[in-house]
Amino acid sequence: MTHTARRMFELLEPICLVTYFADECNEELAALGHRTYWDGYFASRAAPLGRVPAQVVHAAFYSFADGEAARHIPSAWETIPPAASVAARERGSAASVRRILGDELAGSPGLVRAADLTTKAATSAPTEGRVMYAGMRALPVPSDPVARLWHSATMLREHRCDGHVAALVGARIGGTEAHVLDALARGIHPPESFGRIHHLPKERLAAVMDGLRERGLVDTDGRFTDAGRETKQRIEALTDELAAPPYDVLSPAELDELVAELEPITATLVAAGSQ
Repeated sequence: MTHTARRMFELLEPICLVTYFADECNEELAALGHRTYWDGYFASRAAPLGRVPAQVVHAAFYSFADGEAARHIPSAWETIPPAASVAARERGSAASVRRILGDELAGSPGLVRAADLTTKAATSAPTEGRVMYAGMRALPVPSDPVARLWHSATMLREHRCDGHVAALVGARIGGTEAHVLDALARGIHPPESFGRIHHLPKERLAAVMDGLRERGLVDTDGRFTDAGRETKQRIEALTDELAAPPYDVLSPAELDELVAELEPITATLVAAGSQ
């Protein structure tokens, strides 16, 4: 099932990425009054948790630097209720998927079937220890097939993210450290130039790199050591293992059908860069 979890991640991730790369979601959130992209991001992604303090959002998201969540939470909710941010994110994301796929594919029986099977998987897994996933599970599942496919894919993404956080904690890899390892796995050097962390203070990045060197995970040139590469691979393998339970509810035939129905959808989204 770990192979299945990795394959489903590859197929579902482009559906989720419209939320962050395409225009419609950002436009919907801006129309509510969210001032910046990051206001909308933090407010809408964290909204299923309710009006929790920034410390809770920071803990659940895990990979952001200290203070980043607090710049947006709870101020982003002061005039815009969390439920409104959730609804705007769903509207915008579904509109992006529909536009990129075109009327024929977006309205096809194959998409409806993919949405149904994805929802079956997404609503079947245990929620214990899965804070972001549990928040998404508490939301109503949309009736529109395109919105339902996006919503359920995003549920599975948050389920996987919760497991990834657990894998990182178990490996004693912090959020910024995780971005460094991810950058190196992507072939980005120096890793401090990675877009998710390049804006952080140089002193903070230097301290993170020094810590990874002391642990033998990166070398003096800021590249993977064998131990660092093995640590990254072990984290990814455990993430796949922890992401597998939702798919236990699907029969082998249903899994094959889901893959077949998702492949043209994902290929179209990937070709467009999900934007």
